[in-house]
Amino acid sequence: MNKKQKIYNKLLELVKEENVKVDEMLRDHLYTKLGGKADFFITPTSYEEIQNVVKLSNEDNIPFTLLGNGSNLIIKDGGIRGIVINLKHLDAIYSEGNTVVAQSGARIIDASRYALDKKLSGLEFACGIPGTVGGALYMNAGAYGGEIKDVLDYAYVVDKHGTLVKRLAAELDLDYRTSNISDNGDIVVEATFQLKPAKYEDIKEVMDDLTFKRESKQPLEYPSCGSVFKRPPGYFAGKLIQDSDLQGTNIGGAEVSKKHAGFIINKDNATTSDYISLIEHVQKTVKDKFGVDLEREVRIIGDDKD
Repeated sequence: MNKKQKIYNKLLELVKEENVKVDEMLRDHLYTKLGGKADFFITPTSYEEIQNVVKLSNEDNIPFTLLGNGSNLIIKDGGIRGIVINLKHLDAIYSEGNTVVAQSGARIIDASRYALDKKLSGLEFACGIPGTVGGALYMNAGAYGGEIKDVLDYAYVVDKHGTLVKRLAAELDLDYRTSNISDNGDIVVEATFQLKPAKYEDIKEVMDDLTFKRESKQPLEYPSCGSVFKRPPGYFAGKLIQDSDLQGTNIGGAEVSKKHAGFIINKDNATTSDYISLIEHVQKTVKDKFGVDLEREVRIIGDDKD
């Protein structure tokens, strides 16, 4: 029996067979529609299953990677070795008083809409963010003047040892598009947001306005990874890219959006290599023209293709 078969058999002892896939194409799980295969693709249905998979990873020295819904991520064409964990089955949302509790596999958009239904204000800014709750915490997602750290009370995580731990928001070092979640090796499984009662009509008006702004300005008709770059201090990334005459520039099937310069779209069967080359070209051009370093907001992971 080869090593891959042994790992597969061990995973079947921890997770239901229908939730363990071998050589799964990751492009099917990413907004960019890019990326190679995962050796093992796991979709747990309980916190205990996540804990057990983490412990197996530690015991057998198997690398594992957490994958949200792939909205702010680029995976290389060679895919990812080891175990990829996707928490799409953990997507429950419920409320307790003025708090909304959401499992990490739920979309942050859905948490925002749920808060609206409960007449709770604070998550309006998230009504157009395509990521999961877990992903939103991971990068302290934000838009239109709001961000996760404004409303997060605490989260439950599975730590690198496979233990379920409560983390207060203050413990996560939430800052502009960053946190310490990755550095600590934590897997967010649940988040609790502290919100405020408000009128349904007032909350909906804000959400409708933000949705209109998003749909009118962003190239949602094409696959993309969302906003590619962080906002440099004192500047706007999109404006710098636009003023560098880069809109419409393409490498292979990847193109700097003509609708919003801060987005790179998969216009015509792009490869991850096309995407990364175009990102680097944009960074170099803006640096040469304005002396500003554009830092990626999107994460790039995985192996290069052989």
